[in-house]
Amino acid sequence: MTRETWATRLGFILAAVGSAVGLGNIWRFPWQTAENGGSAFLVVYLGIVLLVGVPGLLGEFVIGRRAKKSPVGALRDLSGSKTWGVVGAFSVVTGISLLSFYSVVGGWIIRYLLESGAAVVGGSPAYFTNPGQYFGGVSAGVDAALYHLLFLGLTALIVFAGVRKGIELGTKIMMPAVLVLLAGLAAWAATQPNAAAGYAFFLRFDPSVITENFFAILGPAAGQALFTLSLGAGTMITYSSYLDEDRSLPFDGSAIAVLNTSVGVITGLVVFPLLFSQGVNPTETGTGPGALFVGLAGAFSQLPAGTLIATAFFAVVTLAALSSSISMLEIPVAFLVDEYGVSRRRAVTGMTALVAVTGTVCAFNPGIFGFVAGPLVNVLLTAGLAAFLLFVGWVMGREALEEFSAGAGEFSKSLGTPWLFAVGVVLPLFLVFTLLTHFGVDTTIGFWPTVGVAVVASAAAFLGLRQPNSVV
Repeated sequence: MTRETWATRLGFILAAVGSAVGLGNIWRFPWQTAENGGSAFLVVYLGIVLLVGVPGLLGEFVIGRRAKKSPVGALRDLSGSKTWGVVGAFSVVTGISLLSFYSVVGGWIIRYLLESGAAVVGGSPAYFTNPGQYFGGVSAGVDAALYHLLFLGLTALIVFAGVRKGIELGTKIMMPAVLVLLAGLAAWAATQPNAAAGYAFFLRFDPSVITENFFAILGPAAGQALFTLSLGAGTMITYSSYLDEDRSLPFDGSAIAVLNTSVGVITGLVVFPLLFSQGVNPTETGTGPGALFVGLAGAFSQLPAGTLIATAFFAVVTLAALSSSISMLEIPVAFLVDEYGVSRRRAVTGMTALVAVTGTVCAFNPGIFGFVAGPLVNVLLTAGLAAFLLFVGWVMGREALEEFSAGAGEFSKSLGTPWLFAVGVVLPLFLVFTLLTHFGVDTTIGFWPTVGVAVVASAAAFLGLRQPNSVV
């Protein structure tokens, strides 16, 4: 069967931005920022996006466009090794894991959107009365499972329509709507009393906070950067596999990173001024997945036209969530289509049925939800990106440089060799260290011994993967 491609360059960029933006920036970013020092977290996060995120995006783009296949076939065919195909298969596991908890959160958002919308014509949403108690009652159980299935069904409908008529068309509508609505909310939030305190918390740079807490901030910032840029799951390999040859990958990767980061910053310009305007300290609204719902719900309840503002906000979050969830479902769907010749209809149906089960388990069991949304996904994304970058640097080698340069301008081409060194050596070392900290190695043996273990493990990987065509 003929493999689909993006109709336009803008369609690819918006689809990739939609995958990257999602709940990572609007749901997860505010409470991660609040938990980790406000502006200090923002600075470290932006640094990781620039130094790790953009090169990592380009690494996945190079694999996908070169192979024109999903991660399993891409790694297997480019290397000529079935072992690398098995490594690629972990992206399918990661995609299913991500969507299993993500669709539960998407269900929460749809519930809040419908609750807010129904109250616009009269009354107030039920969650206004006691936000914490309300969220505790709807975040798990039968209702959470039913809304998870509703969100998953909407995701499946978009993916079912295909790359051009489903994913590309959907993100061309959703992403501009997200940006316009968020910008409008940010402008409105600026008019609220005490908004300056919110800006100060979010934007005022205090170097001492970073110097005193750098390693405590580093882990969460790195995890947030990978999560929000959709790195390590194979999403960007899958999306770039639908690209034509004449696109500049450095330009596209930079544009995606800038747009994605901009959405996160604009979200902060909405959330923190709004919280401070109502006398709510974001560090005291509770932590974890429910922080956004509880903290903002309390603020909305105190505002004039709070129901209308809440409806607009949760509409933004719903659109952003869908733009991300479709990329997660596309990973296993593309695997079935590419590797087994399964029709898109059957692939979407089968994968949706599987996630309906795994997501329902997460919806009923907060402990499993927390494990999947936290440690499991963090490890899978970190390990996945490390494997992809090692593949680019030490297996593809000169092929990666050729693909990086195809369609790029002279300036971008001049960055090719430094980029390949970074993705082949520097970034895998950083990711291996991050992976070790996920398992608590640094707390057991200390920081510098952990660095030593990371160097030894990375060196072993470099030697084992070294290929004749590598130029790293």
